[in-house]
Amino acid sequence: MVSPRRNEKSGELGRRYALRFVSGKYQGGEFPLSEGEEVVVGRSSDLDMVLVEEMVSRKHAVFRLTAGVLTVEDQGSTNGTFVNGERIDKATLNEGDRVLIGTSILRVVGSDATSPTEGRKSMLENATQKAVRPRTNEPPASVEPPRMTGSLEEIPLPDLMQLFSTSKKSGVLVLRNAESVGRLYLDQGRIRHAEINTSPSLSPSKAVYRLLGFTRGQFALDPPEDRTFAEPLDLGATEVLMEGFRQLDELGTLGERMPSHDAALSLPKTLPGRLRDLSPEDLDWIEIAFRGRTFGGALDAASGSDLETARGLLGLMERGWLTAG
Repeated sequence: MVSPRRNEKSGELGRRYALRFVSGKYQGGEFPLSEGEEVVVGRSSDLDMVLVEEMVSRKHAVFRLTAGVLTVEDQGSTNGTFVNGERIDKATLNEGDRVLIGTSILRVVGSDATSPTEGRKSMLENATQKAVRPRTNEPPASVEPPRMTGSLEEIPLPDLMQLFSTSKKSGVLVLRNAESVGRLYLDQGRIRHAEINTSPSLSPSKAVYRLLGFTRGQFALDPPEDRTFAEPLDLGATEVLMEGFRQLDELGTLGERMPSHDAALSLPKTLPGRLRDLSPEDLDWIEIAFRGRTFGGALDAASGSDLETARGLLGLMERGWLTAG
């Protein structure tokens, strides 16, 4: 159970909130709430908020706004209710909190609607497929399994990883930005494989940490693929995030010392000494530089982490054994 949290805003009497759908088949819809209201969520057509998908129980959860405090309580659902990645029985919500029900992620936001009724009417009229369905016995328009989709600006990748880990999701998390497409293969919340642009030269263990650099773009959780991996990973979200953020922080300290990824690496015309006097480790870095040709290519080609490789290459550059241009 998530511990109750209060802030000034959540304690304001008469404070209006809304539940904004930031992923799932209803993405873009917004469901306003008001003081003293109880909203029952589930698959049954006679409830207040009807989510038509198999992962949602007939009566799944209840939202209540009482004396300015918003809470959510699970109703014994099969697949659970999650707040900020943690499965809950009952939790107090603040603005910005995210609630997972089925494949829908709802974010708590302040509401500017003049009344909940007007806000819901507008949502249902304008959001079409991205809205909560009105009470009806009409079957879903599509028999395809619902996909969890959304924006990485709305839900950052670390939040998604923690959420899917706790809820033990299986599938392929596809990340798209202007430059690249990345994929995380999940099995019961564990990371089994990672790739970026399906590049065979980039190891899965390296790709999983680079994906943390995807801060903009779109995500979608596709169904699991029947695929065998030569070197499967077995990583949890917490260990990936701790190690990934450590690497990002330390790479950040290298700052302007690092050349651009497309900078060509080569030996200088005049060497600062004899190659045979270099250590075996330094010779390995030179070999990786030749194999990668560019700084980014060397990062891809090395078996070690980007942080380890960057440090090794920069050490040779600063001692005059490599040039980047």
